[in-house]
Amino acid sequence: MTLHPVLADPAVRWERLEVPGGPLAVLRREPTGEVRRGTVLLVPGYTGSKEDFRLLLPPLAEAGHPVVALDQRGQFQSPGPDDLAAYTTAALGADLLAAIDALGGEPMHVVGHSFGGLVARAALLSRPAAFGSLTLMGSGPAGLTGPRVEILSLLRPLLLQGGMPVVVAAMDAMNAQDARYLALDASLQGFLRDRMLAASPHALLGMADALTTEPDRVAELRASGVPLLVLHGAADDAWTPALQEQMATRLGAAYAVIPDAQHSPAVENPAATAKVLLDFYGAEDC
Repeated sequence: MTLHPVLADPAVRWERLEVPGGPLAVLRREPTGEVRRGTVLLVPGYTGSKEDFRLLLPPLAEAGHPVVALDQRGQFQSPGPDDLAAYTTAALGADLLAAIDALGGEPMHVVGHSFGGLVARAALLSRPAAFGSLTLMGSGPAGLTGPRVEILSLLRPLLLQGGMPVVVAAMDAMNAQDARYLALDASLQGFLRDRMLAASPHALLGMADALTTEPDRVAELRASGVPLLVLHGAADDAWTPALQEQMATRLGAAYAVIPDAQHSPAVENPAATAKVLLDFYGAEDC
């Protein structure tokens, strides 16, 4: 496979990692210059993919960090099984640890976005030594609550009745009325549609169950001793900003709010997001 046209960066390589849970597609960018710092591993959220981090790859690599963004199993270019039990945070966390091993096994700076944060947390609690740090980006202390849960409940019957084509048809109808979507470049609109069509309906069902039932594990995470950062968009509409700030306090974590961003600061304000990450990695001297 090759890079999707939305990624017009010749320095980014598309690769496949072979892990016990199945092959995972990744985007990889090596650092520029002579300085080489710790590897950054980027984990997408529900309905996401590795391409969600495309705008973070250049600034992190230019600062000396090898950077790898991956699909989780069942997302975009990474196949997944039909068994819904294969999409728990524990199962996906095992994939993440296997990916770390496949990439060299060094402690890595892991960034988990939204549901990816819950998965990364499960992996860390299973093996803290694999982590140089963990950043929870637009993620929360436990399962998702609020209006987005209602969307998940609407998605389930569509997935069960018609799979991804029916879901994409419904998404097309909504997007036709969404000014933010209509303002996107046509190539990005095409990518978002292609990605949704390629996703596994079983992954979306299984991940939705995990996303809404995850217990609060903040105390366990704090006790791990791994350096932690909580960051979110100023107008995050998934876990509320207040809840994420409270989580950061409970964790004793570094904390940052990304201006001019909602639930996807890596896309909506990548420059500010990259600066926060690099400042955090510098503060941790890693």
